Amino acid sequence: MIRFIEDANEKRRISREILESLTEWFEVEASREQYIKESADQPFWASVDGDVTEGFLCLKETGRETMELAVMGVRKECHRKGVGRRLFAAAKDYASMKGYEFIQVKTVRSGMYEDYDITNEFYKSLGFKELEVFPEYWDEANPCQIYVMSLKSAVGTIATRHSYRGRFLQESVPEKDLMTIAKAGIDAPSGCNKQTTDVIIVNDPEILAKVKEQLDPPVAQTAPAMIVVLTQRINAYRDRCFAIQDYSAAIENMLLAIVELGYQSCWYEGHITDVDRICDKIAAVLNVPEGYEVVCILPVGKAEEDFHAPSKRPVSERVRFNSWT
Repeated sequence: MIRFIEDANEKRRISREILESLTEWFEVEASREQYIKESADQPFWASVDGDVTEGFLCLKETGRETMELAVMGVRKECHRKGVGRRLFAAAKDYASMKGYEFIQVKTVRSGMYEDYDITNEFYKSLGFKELEVFPEYWDEANPCQIYVMSLKSAVGTIATRHSYRGRFLQESVPEKDLMTIAKAGIDAPSGCNKQTTDVIIVNDPEILAKVKEQLDPPVAQTAPAMIVVLTQRINAYRDRCFAIQDYSAAIENMLLAIVELGYQSCWYEGHITDVDRICDKIAAVLNVPEGYEVVCILPVGKAEEDFHAPSKRPVSERVRFNSWT
């Protein structure tokens, strides 16, 4: 299990316990003590199995757009068991959620030491790319290799997007960002190009408050903006209508754009289209014309709370080539 650790003393205890067991990588005592000291003030994740701490990872901000994988350690007996990947996935989610665009990591250039060569291959397997080598950043015996990863690629955004149901910061969302999100929605594919999906951006505080009043049980009450998704039931041919597919594609596009721009959201559909028909009450507030149906709301804002990816079944259990077996 991956835990986000907030207590400074616990961070120092865990980092000391792990780093002192990994002297092949953290041989220099002064550097090791510096990592332990700094870990207390950094975003910190630990992998825990029962009473055993398997490893940890810290991030630190190195610029307005960049976080660095400051230090990571995994017990040797836990290597090649996915611990490091799970730690990094949680950290990557956090950096993306906070709106950073890049993660970097500093290591010793490949070809110098076998242990670091293994580490570098691990970083590359995560998706890090070689940026530059600084031969004298540390010393001649330890040329510094910098790897970097973009958090804004389409595939990366897909991997790090997760539903957010927590509180939002009370920061307004610029209209240009809301338009970018909305355009991503209407740019989605549409069955036979019938373009059955429309959206209404709600950012006027009074109107937004009226929409939120309709939500029972209440959700997204702190969101500073909301996108309301509408559909028209237009047949593409004969009796075939692809409105559900159309608005689903539009919603997914908008969810990805929301994360890409540093915000969070959640797909609320069943909550408003159940038997109590909250969607019809929202439609009345927004003067939605006859022939259109409200099918989803997407709150938009910056997350106030930390959150982590839900566990998912391994890819090997869900993806197959050519046949089921």
